[in-house]
Amino acid sequence: MSAPVPVLLMVRELGPGGTERQLTELAKTLDRTRFEPHVACFHEGIRAEELREQGIPILRLPIRSYLSLGAWTGALQLGRYLRAHRIQLVHTFDYPLNCFGVPVARFFRTPVVLSSQRANRGLNPPRYRRLLRVTDRLVDAVVVNCDAMRRHLMDDEGVPVERIRLCHNGVDAERFHAGTDELSGSLVIGAVCVLRPEKSVSTLVDAFAHLIRRHAGLRLAIVGSGPERAALEARASALNIADACQFVPATADVAGWLRKIDIFVLPSLSEALSNSLMEAMACGCAVIASDTGGNPELVADRETGLLFQPGDAVDLAAKLEMLIEQDKFRAQLARAAAALMREKFSLSAMARRMEAIYDEFLRR
Repeated sequence: MSAPVPVLLMVRELGPGGTERQLTELAKTLDRTRFEPHVACFHEGIRAEELREQGIPILRLPIRSYLSLGAWTGALQLGRYLRAHRIQLVHTFDYPLNCFGVPVARFFRTPVVLSSQRANRGLNPPRYRRLLRVTDRLVDAVVVNCDAMRRHLMDDEGVPVERIRLCHNGVDAERFHAGTDELSGSLVIGAVCVLRPEKSVSTLVDAFAHLIRRHAGLRLAIVGSGPERAALEARASALNIADACQFVPATADVAGWLRKIDIFVLPSLSEALSNSLMEAMACGCAVIASDTGGNPELVADRETGLLFQPGDAVDLAAKLEMLIEQDKFRAQLARAAAALMREKFSLSAMARRMEAIYDEFLRR
């Protein structure tokens, strides 16, 4: 039996975000009889210990700026690591590492180099978008996490379809599953996400303010941290709904909070394949998502959830009211969503698909 193939997965930071979580779960779930996973990052975080507990080595590259001497030192450090561990495949997971890891891996003649596109490039700083178009030509393939990103790369970035591979995100069914946790005796509407402008959580706050006038006792839980938090709290106060809202900082107990939410809302203006939406579906929430990006690949309208027009608080309020007033329909959507996650979006399904992509290029 041949030895496992050493592969290096790279991300900017081993933090709490969705991309970082997917890299961590992939590294842990890869078949160790066939692959020997390594991880590289610029900054460690909460995922680092999780990886080390699984015996996965971590290379920290102390790079703060691509224009500094540290970038050259980091490139040499990465090159030495690639050669010392005979890394056969490098896979970068976010735009900072696409821009750094791809050219370095190519320079040091790594046999297979893959990048990732897990969000719309319009969210990246312009200088990075130009660099990403260069890396698109250096890699063997760009791995996307939803069909919406595949179309984005083809239509907006000019990446040939034969250079794109699709691997959906996976959700940990052992951690994210339906339960009986309760926040209060009230019906709870909620969102769990990083509070950035593109998440448009203000749309949810406005829709909730419209609803609570007719449905006393509703609760709104917004779980997450980010630059928009202060503005969202101020908005809730201005709309006189602060007493019905609960703002919770980012927490490691995401699953616990999702099990307290009856109706989960993802109001993003831009989205790829949302980890938080998948986790909410797995936890038995009835979900409502904006009709954008990869959301319709998870939410079949009126089958596994409801879709609404991005940024339209009136449309969102109407969809929320539908689920508030129709208990059986809400429960039906929640069951269908949880079944979809179990059957098609497991961690093992994600890992097997990524292994097939790795095998395809390693065989070449």
